[in-house]
Amino acid sequence: MTSLSRFFFGALTLCFAASIFAQTSSRAYDPSAPKTRAEVRQEFLAWRAAGYDPNDWLNYPANAKRRDRATCIERLPDFD
Repeated sequence: MTSLSRFFFGALTLCFAASIFAQTSSRAYDPSAPKTRAEVRQEFLAWRAAGYDPNDWLNYPANAKRRDRATCIERLPDFD
């Protein structure tokens, strides 16, 4: 019985070790990964700084796409 319990304990330890490595952060590579509140707020403030008005619902799709392009251009690295 002792060897059987040691086997299960070892298997359980391996499962925990594997799950630690399986949950690495892929935020830098996956834009669809969930964001924190701070990241969402920072993105919203960047949109507001680029001129996005959330109350402008008449021009919503075009207004949001224009501001998204502006914030994406600002995030691009400078290759000079």
